[in-house]
Amino acid sequence: MQIERFHRGPRMSQIVRHGDTIYLAGQVGDPETGIKEQTEQALAAVDALLAEVGSSKSKALQVIVWLADIADFDAMNAVYDGWIDPEAPPVRACGESRLTAPGYRVEFIVTAAR
Repeated sequence: MQIERFHRGPRMSQIVRHGDTIYLAGQVGDPETGIKEQTEQALAAVDALLAEVGSSKSKALQVIVWLADIADFDAMNAVYDGWIDPEAPPVRACGESRLTAPGYRVEFIVTAAR
């Protein structure tokens, strides 16, 4: 099965497609904004990347959510719940983790079908 890599850099690709499975790198928003805005921006990036390779959130298989502060859980979910396809919810895990820069409050890692 062919492996395709999109938006490759020296350390990582933003998208890897292996057959009919699509893996996205972690998506974040602008670290100068709050949790609501970062969630909206990161999920918009997920939408754009999935569309680029012929998929969408309705084909999401798994979403992993990292929050810099678990206290942001409800605020993140307020946006996430409006974004996710209610007819095709993926499996999901959410945890608290120190993210790569102090301003980042949320990161989404998505695996989807084509």
